[in-house]
Amino acid sequence: MKACIFDLDGTLTDTLTAISHFGNLALCECGFKTFPKECYKKFVGDGRKKLIERMLDAQQALTDENYNKVCRIYDENYEKNPMYKTDAYEGIKDMIQILKESGIKIAVCSNKPHNVVCDVVKTVFGENVFDCVYGVCEGAQVKPNPECAEKIIRELGADKNECIFIGDTNVDIFTAKNAGIKSIGVLWGFRDREELISAGTDYIAEKPDEILKIAEK
Repeated sequence: MKACIFDLDGTLTDTLTAISHFGNLALCECGFKTFPKECYKKFVGDGRKKLIERMLDAQQALTDENYNKVCRIYDENYEKNPMYKTDAYEGIKDMIQILKESGIKIAVCSNKPHNVVCDVVKTVFGENVFDCVYGVCEGAQVKPNPECAEKIIRELGADKNECIFIGDTNVDIFTAKNAGIKSIGVLWGFRDREELISAGTDYIAEKPDEILKIAEK
């Protein structure tokens, strides 16, 4: 394997506490009920738009007005403090370092806003660790659309049969399929083995070091 493309939330970084915190903060400020952190495991995965929609739809409050209000407050609060209770999962930094030492190119492809993705990756992993980092910019397609993954593959100068996409949700597995590359579903993130297998993942990793074994094949 010549290139590994990683999802961010639930794959490289544990952000569930942050997402649920800022989600509930926005809901509370707008007068809606809040949710336990575990509920957010099902809300996330398809980008911020779907996250907000699911938060509101779960309480029959999804209207354009409510969406715009909650989304604005969520964005304002999150962008003020994007590192709130956010760090890499155990074993991730070591795995990333070994991939780099092995000459494997590494990239991030996330459905979070691009500026937040860049801030988080730089703060958690340091500058210039990843060969390229992409979140969602205005007007860009979100995963499972393969637009971002294919852009990364071109930028890395890799063939598709040399690339693998690593993520924790069915969205990531569908992204890999849509881009025509292999996938690894990880079990330490937001979703379970059943969802990843049903989505058609090529491999399952229970711990970060298992990604190294798969990448060596």
